[in-house]
Amino acid sequence: MEENSRPRRTSDRRPAIAVGRVFGVPVYVNASMLLLVALVTIMYGEFVRQQLELSQLTGYLVGFGFVVFLLGSVLLHELGHALTARRYGIGVRGITLELLGGYTEMDRDAPSPRVDLLVSLAGPAVSLVLGLLGVAVTLALPDRTLLNEFAFQLAASNVLVALFNILPGLPLDGGRALRAGVWALTKDRNLATEVAGWFGRAVAIGTVVLFSLLTWLGGLPPLGLVLILLVAFTLWQGAGQTIRAARISRRFPLIDLARLARPVFSVPTGTPLAEAQRRGADAGQGASTLGVADSSGRLVALVDRTAAEAVPVERRPWVAVDSVARGVDGVPSLAVGLGGEQVINAVQAHPGAQYLVTSGEDVIGVLHIADLAQLLEPKRKMTQ
Repeated sequence: MEENSRPRRTSDRRPAIAVGRVFGVPVYVNASMLLLVALVTIMYGEFVRQQLELSQLTGYLVGFGFVVFLLGSVLLHELGHALTARRYGIGVRGITLELLGGYTEMDRDAPSPRVDLLVSLAGPAVSLVLGLLGVAVTLALPDRTLLNEFAFQLAASNVLVALFNILPGLPLDGGRALRAGVWALTKDRNLATEVAGWFGRAVAIGTVVLFSLLTWLGGLPPLGLVLILLVAFTLWQGAGQTIRAARISRRFPLIDLARLARPVFSVPTGTPLAEAQRRGADAGQGASTLGVADSSGRLVALVDRTAAEAVPVERRPWVAVDSVARGVDGVPSLAVGLGGEQVINAVQAHPGAQYLVTSGEDVIGVLHIADLAQLLEPKRKMTQ
């Protein structure tokens, strides 16, 4: 299953419902899981109904039971990752169950290829043990009975989870193991992540091709192909996100707040907006952040460029600059000496459009989030 070790902004978290805690780890269910529940209940319910000559309602109930076993298997799988990560001092923010299966969100990256490998293999190991247990119980029970069928579900669901997740491509566990290997060889975690991400895209394409062929040959019902296509699409998206994250992380050392921060051109409180803009233009400070200073010269507010531009030109001589400004008390600050990853963590923890860049108690400039984004992804079109 997928693991995400980069802290997320609250607004970036995939929509999910909190359902409780297991061993202190918060557990969430994504809305996409409802689609998986419906598809698997219908597909497997029809299959078992024909195999055991059950009524349609009973068949669907057994199909739903299979879904419960599958979700339980995925949860135990993710707990394998979570508890192993904790063993090596990596904090766990939560486990989310979704269409692809699930993911464990960690608060930081593994410190070494060895730890990355152990954390990645812990989930499939749990699934394999449960699968072998299910096989043993299945063989011990009378054939073609409901108990035998549920034991088979335990075996099948865990073997399915284990086999799928050892495929060598991110965001799957096999992809994390591949990354650990490439990381150990190259000493470059970002390169290893990008390589494993491209393998993940290859796995997604191969999955679509294989199951499309099986459907064409009559070995898979069309409804099953729909589910596989959804899983492959989710896998493709996850692989793309890891590739993008690796490319961004590679540029973290380029973050220099002293260079990125725009200087502040301040005008006294009460200055008309038109006059403030004229002074800034005359001083050659077009790229600066327009600020508002009190009578002692202390910066007290920053002008919101969007709000200022929304004021009609003919009204700007009559509108005080304060009316389109935001007090600096509500603007997050960043110390000028922070390293690249520290800046990213601070920005994710306190999302905003602007940040005061400070040296001690002095404000030396303003970091615009668009400038930071442009530095990290220079080929991506940015909006101001």
